Amino acid sequence: MTSRWFYLFVVFSSISPAASPETMAAKFNRVMDIGKQAPTWKELLGVDNKKHSLNNLKKAKVVVVVFTCNHCPVAQSYEQRLIKLANEYSQKGVKLVTVSVSRYEADSLEAMKKRSAERKYPFAYLQDPTQKIGKQYGALWTPSAFLLDGKRRIAYMGGIDDSMYPDKVKRRYLKDAIESLLAGKRVEITETKPVGCPIDYE
Repeated sequence: MTSRWFYLFVVFSSISPAASPETMAAKFNRVMDIGKQAPTWKELLGVDNKKHSLNNLKKAKVVVVVFTCNHCPVAQSYEQRLIKLANEYSQKGVKLVTVSVSRYEADSLEAMKKRSAERKYPFAYLQDPTQKIGKQYGALWTPSAFLLDGKRRIAYMGGIDDSMYPDKVKRRYLKDAIESLLAGKRVEITETKPVGCPIDYE
């Protein structure tokens, strides 16, 4: 092998695809790492009485998955922000999905339907009474956000922003990560510690 070809071999073999995020060990999630393939879900019943799966979202450029519920006051404080986020990015190839794995009476499917209708959610609100999908994502708090790239790898996970109080927000982690992906850039902050109500797993 000539020195020229050896040089090209070394250079190109050391370059990873630009669209591939680096796999990084998580600091706050016990199950998922940044860059790992996101767990899929199938036939989760939504407040629209339809069954939903991740494969239904193939046309979306990126997918935002937020684990939330009705009863948590922190999750409630983020409702309007999620509604605004969904509306703002709906025409940009971003699909937002919210999932509840809570088994409290306040988080029953009928209660979810009522809240979704009252607040006019512009996104899917799904229920998983088996709690399987929450465990697979390592979600421990509501709300917890996961941003999936075009290949459905975890590009960001953690809090939506840095304060449950809208007027005190300084860092919009989820929105910044979405903007980076849509621009074809690497996400700078890939993980933060979510703050909210603990999810009770059985």
